Amino acid sequence: MLQDLLLYIVILIARIHGWILSLNDAYEYNFSDKELHFIVIGVLGMLILLVTYPVFKWLAKKQYILLISWIYAFTLVIVIAFAIEIGQRVTHTGAMEFSDIAFGAVGFLAMFIVYAFIRMIVKVSIAYISGKFGTKNKGEE
Repeated sequence: MLQDLLLYIVILIARIHGWILSLNDAYEYNFSDKELHFIVIGVLGMLILLVTYPVFKWLAKKQYILLISWIYAFTLVIVIAFAIEIGQRVTHTGAMEFSDIAFGAVGFLAMFIVYAFIRMIVKVSIAYISGKFGTKNKGEE
């Protein structure tokens, strides 16, 4: 399923790339490949920033720092997995397969679930030992 999603994203990016190139040709802008990368990635980065900034600000305000960290880590895991696969293709040290990327992402998710479970046990244990387990805070009464 994740492999299909990644393949869909790659196909979508290829179509968008073709569309941008056709616009460049149709309107005779004659931007070079480097200039197109400058414009497209610059605009894409700003759009991502304009979306993520308010979301991350809201998450930070709600004290969801772990979720912000998870989003960042997951994004880097996907980027690194793609880089590894591309590197294998370029250097001929392995086969470039989307399933490798999917398995890497699922590996991160599985290990995060283990981490979250252990974290929950530790937090509940600390609350129990300190006598705060099962009691209401004064503000909740």
